[in-house]
Amino acid sequence: MRFGIIILAFSAISTSTSNAFVTPITRATRLISASTALNDVTTDESAEAIETESKDTTVTEVPLPDVADHVAPAISKHISPDRIEKATKPRPYPLFLAEKTASVFDFSPASAKEKPRVKAKERLVVLGTGWGAAAFLKDIDTDKYDVTVISPRNHFVFTPMLAGASVGTVEYRSITRPIREINKKARYLEAAATDIDPKTNTISCISIVCEGNSCETGEFEVNYDRLLFAVGAQTTTFGTPGVEEYCNYLKQVGDAQLIKNAIVNCFEQAGLPDISDEKKEKELTFAIVGAGPTGIEFAAELLDFIEKDGPRFYPDLLPFVRIKIIEAAPDILRPFEDGMRKEAIRRLTRTITIESLNLTIQPLEFLLNTQVSEVSEDYVYFKDGNKISYGSCLWAAGIGPLPITASIIEALEYTEQKNAQESSRGRLAVDPWLRVIGGEGKIFSLGDCSCINASPLAATAQVASQQGEFLAKLLSRDYLIDAKDEESSLLPPISIDQDQPKMLSEQIASFSMGESEIAAPFQYLDLGILAYTGSGTALAQVQVAPGDPTNETWKPVRLQITGKVGFDLWRTIYLLKQTSPKNVVLVTLDW
Repeated sequence: MRFGIIILAFSAISTSTSNAFVTPITRATRLISASTALNDVTTDESAEAIETESKDTTVTEVPLPDVADHVAPAISKHISPDRIEKATKPRPYPLFLAEKTASVFDFSPASAKEKPRVKAKERLVVLGTGWGAAAFLKDIDTDKYDVTVISPRNHFVFTPMLAGASVGTVEYRSITRPIREINKKARYLEAAATDIDPKTNTISCISIVCEGNSCETGEFEVNYDRLLFAVGAQTTTFGTPGVEEYCNYLKQVGDAQLIKNAIVNCFEQAGLPDISDEKKEKELTFAIVGAGPTGIEFAAELLDFIEKDGPRFYPDLLPFVRIKIIEAAPDILRPFEDGMRKEAIRRLTRTITIESLNLTIQPLEFLLNTQVSEVSEDYVYFKDGNKISYGSCLWAAGIGPLPITASIIEALEYTEQKNAQESSRGRLAVDPWLRVIGGEGKIFSLGDCSCINASPLAATAQVASQQGEFLAKLLSRDYLIDAKDEESSLLPPISIDQDQPKMLSEQIASFSMGESEIAAPFQYLDLGILAYTGSGTALAQVQVAPGDPTNETWKPVRLQITGKVGFDLWRTIYLLKQTSPKNVVLVTLDW
């Protein structure tokens, strides 16, 4: 009840103060928009009104000139650098938490839905079908945009559970969802973008069509008014010889299938007659390069497979199983606190007792401070001169940009993007509203392929998902996204109509900033991190309050949960994050 009263108070305060922020320039914007609309409707040269059926009402769309062309000069005189700096400061955590809570219950006010649209649909192209793109597609207003999705993958993948899928803990269909189901009004094209021309707003694509054993490639171009660049990243090899030829990755469903087949093949090869013990140990050595969440969770799932399924299928081979986790850094799971890391090492290096076979094994070993110099068909070589033989190798040492990301950065070479690369380092630099720097307000980017220069964030699914939700709401509301000042610098997104009803979360954000004209920038809410450690245990590091980057003594407050309780929380959160009730049911049945 108290929390509800607080939220209502925020709403009342922001509503009452919003009129205080209405400036002469805001009123001028309204007059220009209204007079332009009136002229377009009454003039003989005006375009014909297009009647379109929506779910509840008939919406009349009237093509208009770009309002930004009329109001930008006036706005530039009023939106001072001090206002922009104030708007981009982090919002106070208690208010931001209230804002995020309110966003769960947000809905578009009825009066906004009844308002006739004054502009034809813009062509919005989304590149990618990952976490950020999927979250964006859920909330984007398809009555305002003609949405086209381009990606070589026609489904969304719950990537944190790929480790479980690679050993059969969950089925592939349980952690995937067709992209057409996420937004049925969006058009999907199965193709890969090869080039983007920001000058002509054109995307060059290539598609592969296979019939029987023959495949043909086709090339085509797609034009856009607005572009969301959300292609993600790829596993990086750091130029290490042999990685691409001999190692497996774990980014897609196809990767999990290859790993699953490789594990089975290793056991079957080791079970053949006349195989020496040395050869068995070599075939059953699983090398994992990288001790981040991907490598650790795969090792945990593999340990579960050995402990639970091994005695049934390969009882004679279990003494020969070895798991080597190779990490260049001195520790594992760097985003976690020290105590959590030690707990993960303790759990993973545990001794496994198989009573039915009267067997005790300790298959996992960490090789820390160890850098890989080369990978061959049979060996992983280290920079210190040592080597280990292996049967299967997973490379999970980090991620890097895709070629298309480097291509668009190059296309923006003569813009502010070039200087921004000093801090974004190969990722597409974006401003606090996720607009690509140098993209004229027409291009947006989020997720692993982007970097907010003011406050770089980790490349995680949690970040990408929150960015997708934020951007969908920003574009679905009536803001001037690409207005410029007199010096042709991009202005923050400005509210076109101050009389437009605001959702509760927007009201709280406006109150937090002391600003109702400028749209609230993206702000990340760190909810914590999870990692499965095997045998029904997990790490759950839940952030209760953030720290202060400018004050070393003000550190984040985090709950550290391990063991069975951590495992229950891990499963609960993974179920809640599934994209559909169907996926929730399928994953529950698999478990």
